Amino acid sequence: MSEPLVAAETCVAIGAHGQQLEAYPGRDVQIGDLRVLRALPVKGRRLIGPWCFLDRFGPLTFSAGAPMDVAPHPHMGLQTVTWLLDGEVVHDDSLQQEALLRPGGLNVMTSGDAIAHAERTPVENTGRLNGVQLWTALPESDRHGAASFQHFPDVPTIEFTGGVARVFSGSLGHATSPAQHFSPLVGADLQIHARETLTVPLRRDHEHALLVLNGDNALHKEPLGQDTLYYLGTQREEIALTSVSGGRVLLIGGLPFGETILMWWNFVARTPEEIRQARDDWEAHRRFGDVPAYKGPRLAAPDLLRLANPNPVS
Repeated sequence: MSEPLVAAETCVAIGAHGQQLEAYPGRDVQIGDLRVLRALPVKGRRLIGPWCFLDRFGPLTFSAGAPMDVAPHPHMGLQTVTWLLDGEVVHDDSLQQEALLRPGGLNVMTSGDAIAHAERTPVENTGRLNGVQLWTALPESDRHGAASFQHFPDVPTIEFTGGVARVFSGSLGHATSPAQHFSPLVGADLQIHARETLTVPLRRDHEHALLVLNGDNALHKEPLGQDTLYYLGTQREEIALTSVSGGRVLLIGGLPFGETILMWWNFVARTPEEIRQARDDWEAHRRFGDVPAYKGPRLAAPDLLRLANPNPVS
């Protein structure tokens, strides 16, 4: 009997030859009451360094209920990186780790070969939700390792003339995030002061991208629009960002990832067989573990023939 097909998405580094400025509009994904902008992967650009996934959720205000309630689900072959601008998120996982994430704090979960987790808005909350969720693909040498979870209440901050950089992943200038990663990369929240210029140093061998978080922003006097991923290529020693009224921009980057990956649902793999096995294991309650802190049913895996979108905040 032949194995069922897997509608996985192939993601490969396209390569960056020098400086570029390419705009990739994101797409809206509605999950319950939560609007999510999916900025990566997009058609024509699947990877930025090892970053393979980027969702922008919020800004959202609410007076009742829990806009974020992502039931237990599995991961393999990746790291999740959650950075909050406003609000609160509770993380629970199959390692029985629990963390309440607040603005300025950082959650990084390394799936290794297998982990399950859930994320939700806590009962006691500010009525606001605003942040980003990113994934990095783990390299072959590390993707079968042990699962782990890291929580940091704050991250290094650099005060520049014209703004502030909060470095949540990798290194920027003289600041390095305390989070463990497995590829050379950078992830930073750049805040530009009104009527000033923020000049940020970059590594020439890294490729980079920008996503506006709020306000009006321009890169080297070129206006940056909302809901759009801007790919910058490589060979840049710095970028200069300006804002009339004050703005905020997400910077991600890293060495171009040298491995082709397959993405399907919440899995990053190398072969369809790995995805089939992982799905079977999740459905059979093997390998990934349970999340006992979450009170409710876990998510069922989609059909293999469907190009399954990842959970928006996963």
